[in-house]
Amino acid sequence: MADTTAEARAIRREDWTETPGEWHGEVQDFGGKVSLIFVRAEPGKGPRLHSHPYPETFIVRAGRALYTIGEREIEAGPGEIMVVPAGVPHKFRSLGPDVLESIDIHASERFITDWLE
Repeated sequence: MADTTAEARAIRREDWTETPGEWHGEVQDFGGKVSLIFVRAEPGKGPRLHSHPYPETFIVRAGRALYTIGEREIEAGPGEIMVVPAGVPHKFRSLGPDVLESIDIHASERFITDWLE
């Protein structure tokens, strides 16, 4: 069996966070196959409708959000996971009253986004 420990990577929080002490930032080319967005969205905030040519997975850490995935609307809270297939239009909005924190996993080494609105 091949030793793959040389491929192991750790990225420290201070290397990805945009605001020290907050859950907000991004990492592209994490191991060559995924990119990550660490979302921190105040109530009422979130990205407008868009799609990607690869799947995207959302993991909610805190708060609540309304996800629009294709024709479906899904309300999600802490611990819930949504998977958006490649090419499906989607968006989300933080519902409050708490700040939304999520990890958004892009199955691509780079972000590729087609903004639809």
